[in-house]
Amino acid sequence: MSTVVVSVRIPKRLKEEAERLGVNIRQVIEESLRRAIEEEKRRRVMEALRELAEACEGLSEDEWVNVIKAARWGRTLDNT
Repeated sequence: MSTVVVSVRIPKRLKEEAERLGVNIRQVIEESLRRAIEEEKRRRVMEALRELAEACEGLSEDEWVNVIKAARWGRTLDNT
């Protein structure tokens, strides 16, 4: 796995206290970033699902079936 260097400024007293307590700063930052990325992915999926649900309001059952079939086969609705 390749890595990159990321620089960030934090208060000196915070770094000193983390070192004094034996906190692995790199590990904390990496885990925090990983969690933030997963949360953002979840938020985006939920937003997309909400938008999809809003867009599908008022569709008849037949229209809904056609949309699902078209999506399944990668077609546009005009080609169904």
